[in-house]
Amino acid sequence: MTRIALIRHGSTAWNKEGKMQGSTDIPLDTEGLEQARKLAIRLSDEHWDLIYTSHLSRARQTGEIIAAGLGIADVRQDRRLMEVSGGQTEGTTEADRIARWGAGWRQLELGMETEQSILGRGMDFLDELLKEHAGKHILLVSHGSFIRYLLRKLAPTLVQESNLKNTSVTRFTVNDDQWECELYNCTAHLSEV
Repeated sequence: MTRIALIRHGSTAWNKEGKMQGSTDIPLDTEGLEQARKLAIRLSDEHWDLIYTSHLSRARQTGEIIAAGLGIADVRQDRRLMEVSGGQTEGTTEADRIARWGAGWRQLELGMETEQSILGRGMDFLDELLKEHAGKHILLVSHGSFIRYLLRKLAPTLVQESNLKNTSVTRFTVNDDQWECELYNCTAHLSEV
């Protein structure tokens, strides 16, 4: 049995401003650093073998803080775990997008990454991961929209909330290509003292 936990990165200034981040490299803010530290403490009671992160700093920083707390020296980066590219929408708020392109902006071709591209790179990564690290317990630190697309593919019956919370944990066990969700969008570590 392989165990995989999908973790959304900690908070950033752009999260608080409601700006589309996409592939823009925005670091964690002070709260995001603290969220990652709290998650590391929570995960320290569990066994994890390795950590992969997106190459974007907000995910990389989150993964490095977790790794330090768990004593995992090897944090690997993979560009396939990066956030969904928002094209021309990156750096804009919902109000900016409506003002610029109208309420139907989601239906416009604004250079945003396609679902086919997102799932192509995501499933390619997961297939490789399961072949190379079968039976391991693996943390993947990535991004909200990217994780949501994967969840729709891996657990189509899972009822998803509108947004994954910063440093939320969604955990699966994988047996013979069967993905079973054990935990979804959990942030219990943020309410612990």
